[in-house]
Amino acid sequence: MTLAEIKAGQIVRIVGLLGDDISKRRLMSLGIVRGKEISLETMAPMGDPKIYSILGYRLSIRNDDANNILVSAS
Repeated sequence: MTLAEIKAGQIVRIVGLLGDDISKRRLMSLGIVRGKEISLETMAPMGDPKIYSILGYRLSIRNDDANNILVSAS
C-alpha cells in the first residue's frame, strides 16, 4: 500500500521508497525513512496535498510523492 491510500488518523510504518535517487533523497531529508511511523492528519479541500504527522512535526506531501512511499499497517 502507498502513503496516498491511507485514511485520516490511520498510523502506518514506512517500508520503502520508489522513484529515482533524487526523489528518494529529497523524501529521506524530510524524515521519510524506513521504519518510521506516519499518520494522515488532514488534506486540502481538493485532496492534494495532504498533511501527515511524522517524527513530531507536520509535513505536507503531494499525492504524486505519497504514491512513491510504501507503507504497512503498524
